[in-house]
Amino acid sequence: MIRAFLQAFCVAVLCASSVCAQNPNASNLSALARVDAARSSITDGWLGRTDIRIALSQGVPFRVFLLNDPARLVIDFKEADWATLRPAMILPEPGRVSAVRFGAFRPGWSRLVADLAEPMVPVEIGMPVEEASGKATLEIMMETASEEEFASRSGTPTDGAWAAALTQKPAPKTGKKKKFTVALDPGHGGLDPGAEHDDIFEKDLMLAFARALREALLRMGIEVVLTRDDDVFVALETRVAIAHQARADIFISLHADSLRQGGAKGATVYTLSTEASDTATAHLAARHNRSDIIAGADLTGSDDQVASILLDLARQETEPRSTALADALVAGMTQAGGPMNRRPKRQAGFSVLKSADIPSVLVEIGFLSSERDLKNLRDPVWRAVMVDAMAEAILLWRDSDAARAPLVRQ
Repeated sequence: MIRAFLQAFCVAVLCASSVCAQNPNASNLSALARVDAARSSITDGWLGRTDIRIALSQGVPFRVFLLNDPARLVIDFKEADWATLRPAMILPEPGRVSAVRFGAFRPGWSRLVADLAEPMVPVEIGMPVEEASGKATLEIMMETASEEEFASRSGTPTDGAWAAALTQKPAPKTGKKKKFTVALDPGHGGLDPGAEHDDIFEKDLMLAFARALREALLRMGIEVVLTRDDDVFVALETRVAIAHQARADIFISLHADSLRQGGAKGATVYTLSTEASDTATAHLAARHNRSDIIAGADLTGSDDQVASILLDLARQETEPRSTALADALVAGMTQAGGPMNRRPKRQAGFSVLKSADIPSVLVEIGFLSSERDLKNLRDPVWRAVMVDAMAEAILLWRDSDAARAPLVRQ
């Protein structure tokens, strides 16, 4: 057991270069490494020991750290491809590691997050590399620890470059804004897949839908910015910051969640409120707002409540404009045939809607937990009809909002 090593592991960047230097085939650590599912595993052993093995086609830089509330082990990899892997392949049954997820986290880097059913800390970490083949295996031995020990060793490494993926605001946009701008936010991304149904992921469906909606809006002469244009993780705070940086006139977050409460189905448009419209909506908002935790973000000290002053400002002007945008989208999508939820307009405290100066809505295009909605979401004809309906609704809202502006200023 190498307990002395653990004194600094939470803030250390652990790199495989020391072992790869012995391998002439692995001198370029920036090349893409493939994760081998057959040789990767998470297994519980005797006396509170758990072994984690992640097999790679070559050695890559990595780092390991712990996060608390809830307890998680986080592993970041440079240029690792997880495309062929599914969580059940390396964790067939929950144990001391109750769940695992992985995927792209920021350009050039991927992340694995393991939920811990009990406090555990790494006591041995290494990445041996086969000299002949260049293949590498990240090996982590975990042992049960007290809550106090786990808490003392938890925390995000103090590396500004890594923290930027969660907190950095885009630089202010220079030059005079010329066009009406829409910020489209494809929900989830990277190691946060969102809702899942077999091998269908919410993050993929919403990125495709956002790209199609962008093309429709561009054809109408509307400028569009996407909060992500690839399968990468983007923090909730950063999504809103991207809209501000682009000087967006409206912000639309796109989702297709899975929600069993109340048999949710049909398109639904949400606006911001401190209280949810109903219990199912409250559960949905709680799930959406956990995206940063799912991705291994350390939210210690962050304020999850909307500041009262921002809410006051929003009520004065932005809130009614958001409501009008929701009305326009509901009307347009209904006219196109929907299908819509039985209560298509709802309210909840979604984090991505907390901008005080940009009218913002969150649209559940449908629910993956509904067979009907899932069939529609996979149908390119249905998607094209819904994209056109939303684009037309946005255009109508823009014109009516511009007509109301002089009255608002009075």
